[in-house]
Amino acid sequence: MSRYFKQKKEHVLLKDLFLPLASFLLIVVLFFCGVQSVSKTAREEQLRSAQQAVRRAAVQCYAIEGRYPSGVAYLKENYGLVVDEEKYVIHYQNMGDNLLPEIAVFLIEDGFDGQQ
Repeated sequence: MSRYFKQKKEHVLLKDLFLPLASFLLIVVLFFCGVQSVSKTAREEQLRSAQQAVRRAAVQCYAIEGRYPSGVAYLKENYGLVVDEEKYVIHYQNMGDNLLPEIAVFLIEDGFDGQQ
């Protein structure tokens, strides 16, 4: 009879550990999902901010000089535009002196070195 109770205690011990362990793993998974979500949102906001900075500098140039600049280099040199070139690629296509240029900023993916 004592043998029966001994086996039952081991079985109960496994049940007692399963719920806390499963709860802990669930909390860890939810935590990492939350961190990734916040990180993704922050990256998207930084990208949007970089694009707005380029657009604002181009519009400021137009307001002061009466024409849009021919390139991003002009904005960096004369209007203090600062964009992390290791992190972002700026597409700037001038359509004419009085038309807003096509502006897009892209995030450089990790591990991409620009060479094929």
